[in-house]
Amino acid sequence: MDVATQDTVDRERLDAFLTDRRWYVLITGRMDGRPQASPVTGALAGDGRLLISSYPTRAKAKNLQRDADCAVLVLSDEFDGPWVQVYGTAEVLTGEAGVDALVDYYRAAAGEHDDWEEYREAMRDRGKVCIAITVTDWGPIATGGVPPEFAED
Repeated sequence: MDVATQDTVDRERLDAFLTDRRWYVLITGRMDGRPQASPVTGALAGDGRLLISSYPTRAKAKNLQRDADCAVLVLSDEFDGPWVQVYGTAEVLTGEAGVDALVDYYRAAAGEHDDWEEYREAMRDRGKVCIAITVTDWGPIATGGVPPEFAED
């Protein structure tokens, strides 16, 4: 029987947890106040921001331009693995600032590219933007399962 866990961590341990995880659910606010959930891939940049590649016409980008507050559920590769919810403020980076952030995103997620100018040009041609989230708070790193008070001895 799996027993649920909740491990409260400091920022250093949070960053260690986030470093190799790419599966996110980004929660933004719709214009009518309801939440918008978007499954995305992301990466932790060297400056501590969460980076997500997107397009300016996507609901998540539009929502964040109107209201920068957001939450991100960061999942493990295994669905039943540990996860954490982080809170932050987002900036939708466009133009060359967006391209520079997309380079940071690629480096954090996949390492070095064979041809950075080709990558930069592809991002410009596709009109990509980078959502950069400054983490302001986070919950415990958790796992699912039976609450400890109901676990069998």
